[in-house]
Amino acid sequence: MKMLIFGQGYIAHKFKDFFGADAEISTVRIEDYSVVKAELELKKLDVVVNCAGKTGRPNVDWCEDHKMETVFGNVTAPMILARACEELGLYMVHIGSGCVYEGYNEGKGWGEDDAPNFAGSFYSRTKAWSETMLKEFPILQLRLRMPFDSIPSERNFITKIVKYDKVISIPNSISVLEDFLVAAKTLIEKKAIGVFNVTNPGVITHQEILDIYKELVDPNYNYTLFSVEEMEKITKAKRSNCGLSVQKLESQGIHLRPVAEAVRASLVEYRKHLENGVTV
Repeated sequence: MKMLIFGQGYIAHKFKDFFGADAEISTVRIEDYSVVKAELELKKLDVVVNCAGKTGRPNVDWCEDHKMETVFGNVTAPMILARACEELGLYMVHIGSGCVYEGYNEGKGWGEDDAPNFAGSFYSRTKAWSETMLKEFPILQLRLRMPFDSIPSERNFITKIVKYDKVISIPNSISVLEDFLVAAKTLIEKKAIGVFNVTNPGVITHQEILDIYKELVDPNYNYTLFSVEEMEKITKAKRSNCGLSVQKLESQGIHLRPVAEAVRASLVEYRKHLENGVTV
């Protein structure tokens, strides 16, 4: 299965590492349809994975001040790539986001057919727009949330939150990448299309994650909690806090580890990598 990955960031490189020699990260930027199409024709591919997009650095507040760049990266570029893939009859996978919801849908979690209900950040609005448009085409969309894995990296969710002076503690769905990539591979092999929530079953709070971090990684680590109301006084954009349903994913025979179990296992490896100086 020959795979071409668009994007140069954290998730793109995780796909490349996981799929190995059969995967290549494109050096072409998704700006010009003719250039993208020529690249796809040249490579003779089985699958195209779009990991490109704007999440903002250091966080989604960046998107509030760079709206045109965010629209292009999260909405226009995926459509350019989708057009080229349709013209060439190529199977396309798009990395979407679960940060388009707020709340927990009466404890059931939000499913793929539930309309997005969170518009508190420009980033989330663009992800909802692109998802809606791409649904019109035979594309696999993988919803990712708060990506987390065992290798220390500035884009790794755990590496980010342990640097914050204060954190909120609200239940959320997250994607432990070791499991996310296994699920992605299975869906790609099935040539699945449509939207899938690819998160570990259940929800977990920042406080629970940091308590596991303190137990397994750094017993000297301490943190301070603050409320959403306090956080929103210092951020430009609101943050999505939600739980997603994985019923559709499990209907495909894909059962990921419960979130607390996966986080704990990932942090055991995270500590080993820190001790051995392994970072990205």
